[in-house]
Amino acid sequence: MSIHKEVKRITTHVLQAMKARGEKITMLTAYDYSMARILDEAGVDVLLVGDSASNVMAGHETTLPITLDQMIYHAAAVVRAVKRALVVVDLPFGSYQGNSRKALESAIRIMKESGAHAVKLEGGSEVAESVARILSAGVPVMGHLGLTPQSIYKFGTYKVRAREEEEARKLKEDAQLLEELGCFSLVLEKIPATLGKEVSEQLCIPTIGIGAGRFTDGQVLVTHDLLGITKDFQPRFLRRYLDLFEVIKGATQQYIQDVRSGDFPNESEQY
Repeated sequence: MSIHKEVKRITTHVLQAMKARGEKITMLTAYDYSMARILDEAGVDVLLVGDSASNVMAGHETTLPITLDQMIYHAAAVVRAVKRALVVVDLPFGSYQGNSRKALESAIRIMKESGAHAVKLEGGSEVAESVARILSAGVPVMGHLGLTPQSIYKFGTYKVRAREEEEARKLKEDAQLLEELGCFSLVLEKIPATLGKEVSEQLCIPTIGIGAGRFTDGQVLVTHDLLGITKDFQPRFLRRYLDLFEVIKGATQQYIQDVRSGDFPNESEQY
């Protein structure tokens, strides 16, 4: 008789305890059932259903076009695969900015229709009202400061943020504000490592960095970048652990060759 081992779920409290112990948090993106299942079994702490699905799944140039319905579709697929990881879903562009009631409705739809555990949104003081309103409904919120890709047309560039003193000061104030409002964690994207360290030490809640140096409480990468499924994106912060683009291409070419030569299917592969 096999004894089924109970899987301990990651919760916002677990992440808080990890920060307290100085244990690093791992986060990766997931947009579909099959990949989420692999990442969850591998032991990743947090799965982010990122609006980066707009880029890697749909081929858009920015994260802006993806809709709330599409985010819910991706999130529901991921949730069905997960036994352990905390699933966080990005509120897409236009679903929370400038209207806290709309923000709350968007967050509630994500939680109800996908079964996810938390939402993430970009920005500091400008979205404080939306953050407060979502939290008042009992929905956990992860913040996101630094490079905020939904504001790409405002910035006009994907370069490192908060190098200047004024922007760094606002980022620190925003981080403090998001913690005070009740966010359980904060993503810091593409900021100087010294600032990443400063913010992480200043906050009680865990920080998760992407291009924010080694002193944040955790790290996140886009899974398709880490696995080398994407080819053109090569920022300094990215470590590619595989070159799946070439591996998959090679396997596909072998299949084509085997079918054309009559080698596939062979005797043992037919009924």
